Amino acid sequence: MSSIQDKDFGEVVIRRSAWSTRVKCSVATSGKLTITVPSGTSDFLAKRFLNSMREDIKKKLPVKDPATQRARDAQKKILMKKAREYLPYRLEFWATKYNYSYTNVRLTHANTRWGSRSSSGTISLNIGLMKVPEPLRDYVIIHELAHINHMDHSAAFWQEVGEHDPKYKRHREQLKSFSPGV
Repeated sequence: MSSIQDKDFGEVVIRRSAWSTRVKCSVATSGKLTITVPSGTSDFLAKRFLNSMREDIKKKLPVKDPATQRARDAQKKILMKKAREYLPYRLEFWATKYNYSYTNVRLTHANTRWGSRSSSGTISLNIGLMKVPEPLRDYVIIHELAHINHMDHSAAFWQEVGEHDPKYKRHREQLKSFSPGV
């Protein structure tokens, strides 16, 4: 993967794919324009394609203003730094307190999920949690830890969440007023 700077689109990501047989443009969740090209395609040819399709791209794709994109990237860096300093330690605190064991913690910046737990034992937490009040962060962490014993949202799962967070229903409802996206 590489990128080029463009006067209209800001940073444009060039993604090379062995499966790609043609050039395709899309907008990533970050708002960045992404051009997917066949493997071996040079940045020069990708830029040439961009220049030839510039007006069509402007009309058809909702590319964000480069200044907005830079502000979002800066916010993401700040949240990632805060999340690295806080979330793994808070996860360890609750895991120790309630005798849970996990293999790894991963920090993400997904647009739709606050957290997840994989079958391999990795707990993923969204850096967007740093934008919500601490009780809601703790609810998400407890929720993901409860998935260690229950990989579903069964009655037994919710009972376990409730044992560790008696206000989980209120926390769950409050969390809906926030967006996990950065």
